[in-house]
Order: sequence, then structure tokens, then C-alpha cells
Amino acid sequence: MLIRIYPENPNPRAIQQVVDVLRGGGIVIYPTDTIYGLGCDITNHKAIEKICQIRGIKPEKANFSFICHDLHNISEYVKPIDTSVFRLIKKALPGPFTFIFNASNNVPKLLSSKKKTVGIRVPDNSIAMEIVKQLGNPILSTSIRDDDDILEYSTDPELIHEKFENQVDIVIDGGYGGNIASTVVDCTTGEFTVLREGKGKLEDYI
Repeated sequence: MLIRIYPENPNPRAIQQVVDVLRGGGIVIYPTDTIYGLGCDITNHKAIEKICQIRGIKPEKANFSFICHDLHNISEYVKPIDTSVFRLIKKALPGPFTFIFNASNNVPKLLSSKKKTVGIRVPDNSIAMEIVKQLGNPILSTSIRDDDDILEYSTDPELIHEKFENQVDIVIDGGYGGNIASTVVDCTTGEFTVLREGKGKLEDYI
């Protein structure tokens, strides 16, 4: 199903429709401030397994992110953050970053890797933020493409729908997406280590 939602003023009924699908264990593709994301409710293990099947990866080896609504949302899923780190992410988020933190015990066990870390995103996109806000907990998310695989379909919602319509429940058309991934920053040591250069420029916030 392809649903058009305008980012300037997301339709509450359409947002609720997406949230209902997520709560029922469905998979959605939705816009972010970078690449379109493939997501599900983090509390639904079957949905997580389905995303892993779509991407062809094992849950324990997956590098998924949690799409959170705000910094309070983040604090539930990560261990205590240093003040300097908190100040930086407060300035940088919402924005095109994935921050890697040490995971708290609230992270679903299915996702617990040996590293015990979790990637956190708060994208600057009103559609994604409204979905997470109404859902009441983060969305487990991964990009619809691999890091090294830049394809035309990944920016056009209609082409995304053509490719994934038999694998997901809803594709949200929120306009054309980007082809540049988020910048990934490791914060697990209290320092900032850029693991992948992407759309976000960390030096603008340090």
C-alpha cells in the first residue's frame, strides 16, 4: 500500500493508519532526513525477524538504529551519557546523525549483539517524528539500501513501492528522499569517533 503524507502538515488519520500497522506487527517504509527507512515496532520480535529476512541478515549481526522522538526517548535505551556528549547530541538532533551508545537493558534481547551497543536517530522529518510520537516507542530502522549501493529507486517513493510492495505493508510517499546516509558517530567511550561520513557534519556542533 502506498500512502501519500505531506511533511509540511502530516495528516493525523494517515499517521494513525501507519501506527496501527506497526502495532499489528507490520513493516513500513518511511521518509527520514536522509534515505528512506525500513522500519517496525521495536517491541515486536516477529516484525524484527521479518525485516532481517528482507535485508538477508541475522538479528544478532544487524546494525539497526532506533528512531526516537526526542532525547527523553533516547535515555530509556542507552546507559547514562556523559554531560559533554549530551550537550553535543542536544545541538545535533534532530538531524542526519546516528549516534552509537552503550545499550541499556531495555533494548530487546533479540537485538543484543556482543557489543551491547545501539544506534540512535532523531531524524529531522516531521512524518517520522509524528509516527514515533503516536506509537509511543521507537521504530527499529535500517536503510532500504546497502551503504555502497546507490540506486535510483531509493529516492523515488513510487519506485520504492514497486520494489517492496510484496514485502512490506505500507510505503509512505513523503516526497523524494536523499541518497546520502546519516553520519555515524561512536559515543561509547565518551569521545566522538566518526565511523561513517554522511550527510551530517559533526564539526558544526563541536
